[in-house]
Formats: sequence, C-alpha cells, structure tokens
Amino acid sequence: MSAQSFEELVDGMSQEVWYSMRRAVETGRWPDGRVLTREQRELSLQAVLAWEIRHQVPEHERTGYVAPAACDSHDHDAEQPVTLREPTPQGSHDDA
Repeated sequence: MSAQSFEELVDGMSQEVWYSMRRAVETGRWPDGRVLTREQRELSLQAVLAWEIRHQVPEHERTGYVAPAACDSHDHDAEQPVTLREPTPQGSHDDA
C-alpha cells in the first residue's frame, strides 16, 4: 500500500480528525499523550489550515497560531503551548 499524499490526507480528513490535529498542534501532544516532533507539529498545522481552506472556512475564522513569546530554544518546541482560536461547534472559529 502506498503512502497517501498530503492532498489525499486533507481530502479524507473528517471534522473529528481536523479537531484532533488542531488540538495536537495547540498542546504539542497527540491524543494518546505522545509528544509531537517539531516537524509533525508544522505538518499538522499545515493540514489543519488546508482542511479549513477546502471547507471554505472564512479567512478571518481560520485557525490562528501564536508561538509562545518565551520560547527561544528549539529543544523543547513540542512541549511549548501555543494559542489557537477556539472553534465554534460548527467547526469554524470565533473572532478572537
């Protein structure tokens, strides 16, 4: 079985997977508690944003990402919390 392309992954994402990936980006951990690598976190954020574009979430409601100001070391990036806008129950976002 061949690996899915990024496009195929995004096309097949359900809202639940989108939310789980979004939460993983925010917390730096997968739902099972494993820490994301920096690369996993960046790819997950890209997938979250691509899903929002595909589902025509208005630009001002898309996931916002704010890196922690105190984070100047790359050694613990996955452990650092980030701030994302909270999604509304319909899967879009509040204007935070």
